[in-house]
Amino acid sequence: MPDNSDVRSQLREAILRGAYAPRQRLIEADLAEEYGASRFTLRNALIQLASEGLVELQPNRGARVREITVDEAIEITEIRQAVESLVAARAAEKVSDEQIVFLRQVGDDMRAAVDRNDFMRYSELNSTLHSTLRDIANHSASTRVLEQLHGQMVRHQFRLFLVPGRPSLSLPEHLAIIDGVCARDPEAASAAMGIHVGSVITTLRSFAEAPALS
Repeated sequence: MPDNSDVRSQLREAILRGAYAPRQRLIEADLAEEYGASRFTLRNALIQLASEGLVELQPNRGARVREITVDEAIEITEIRQAVESLVAARAAEKVSDEQIVFLRQVGDDMRAAVDRNDFMRYSELNSTLHSTLRDIANHSASTRVLEQLHGQMVRHQFRLFLVPGRPSLSLPEHLAIIDGVCARDPEAASAAMGIHVGSVITTLRSFAEAPALS
């Protein structure tokens, strides 16, 4: 029988990939059977996911997938802006020659993906870039914070991905981050990251201001 960490990881991954919709009830008995876990193990996994902000525990009503509002998404991204800027600066301080070559290749691949209108590939490269910067920075506290923020933001990030022209706007922002890190210039890398995440905040605010569909 799987332990708490196994069930938590599987359920977390399922929530992030959209297997369960926002506000969907998470029935302990059904999930225990689905994951081959005891009710006790499943309950502990839900408690852990609630602490990450992915699950909402309601008194006398059980658990459901937590829905992150646009206003919350903006606040989360404001935190991410500060932390990601720190990560970029640290990466610029620590980047090796070999890592510079890799980052330059990521930038070239991102440019090619936009030229081909291959936005799925661009999204994958976006994730690669940010995860590589975290690896280079080797700042464990920042990595933990960003992983938790990503979990809460995943649905809004998909919505950002669908905004027409968004990849073309974000490409020069990403290339500026790469330039700053590869130049081993912490201030330039941090500023470029701040501008990039700031543009995400601007786009999220446009969601909040958009009229609701009837």
